[in-house]
Amino acid sequence: MVQQVLINDDDYYVPDANQLVTENDTPVDNFASAKQQRLLVGSLYSSLQNQTFLAEANVGIYYTDLQPPIVPDVFLSLDVQVPENWWEKQNRCYMVWRFGKPPEVVLEIVSNKEGDELGKKLRIYEHMRASYYIVYDPNQQLAEKILHVYELRGTRYFETSETWLEQVGLGITLWEGKFEDRQDNWLRWCYQDGTVLLTGDERAEQERQRAEQAEQRTQILAERLRAMGIDPETL
Repeated sequence: MVQQVLINDDDYYVPDANQLVTENDTPVDNFASAKQQRLLVGSLYSSLQNQTFLAEANVGIYYTDLQPPIVPDVFLSLDVQVPENWWEKQNRCYMVWRFGKPPEVVLEIVSNKEGDELGKKLRIYEHMRASYYIVYDPNQQLAEKILHVYELRGTRYFETSETWLEQVGLGITLWEGKFEDRQDNWLRWCYQDGTVLLTGDERAEQERQRAEQAEQRTQILAERLRAMGIDPETL
C-alpha cells in the first residue's frame, strides 16, 4: 500500500508522491501509434492557444492511492496546467487528487489484443470518471468498428455514435491525408463543422499559401495598371 501523508488540519489524506512510480523509462509504442499520438497532442497545442488545458501522450494517471497508474495513449484535461516546477516528484505525472479532477478525455490506440481496451481499461476509466473514453482501433483488432466512443452518464459509460464531445467543445473524425510525410488514415480532433484542428506545419503551410495568393493578386493588379498606362510604383 502507498504511504499517505496528512496535508492539512482536516482528516484528508493523499498518497506521498515520493512513494509513487511516476515513470519507468520503458518504451512501449510502435511507429504508427507514436505518430498518431503526436498528431493528436500537437494539433491541440497549435490550435487552442487561447485555452488552458493539459494534453499528453504516455503519461501516467494516478486515480486512486490503492492502484498503480494507468497510462493512456493520449489524454486531455481542461482548465489545468502543469505546475511550474515539473521536475518535482509530485508534478511528474497526472495525480487526480492534485489536479482536482480527472481528464475529460482519455484515448487508447489499439495495436494488438493484449491491452483489453474494451474490458479492464474501460472499467478503470469509468471508475476514474473521465467524461469520454475513446478507443481507436485502426486495424480492427477488437471488433469491426474502427472507433468506439464512450460517454460517462452518471457513474456508467455508455457507447455512443456521437463524435462531437459536447463537454469538451471538440469532436473527433477520421481523416485521410499526410502527416509528417506519411500518407495514411488518421484520427483527428475537429470543430463542430468538421474542420480539423491544424498542426503547426499545416498552419505554416496555410499561411505560406495565403502569402503566395496575396502576392499573385498584387502582381495581377500591377499588370492591369501598367496596361492602363499607370505606373503602380507611383501609387
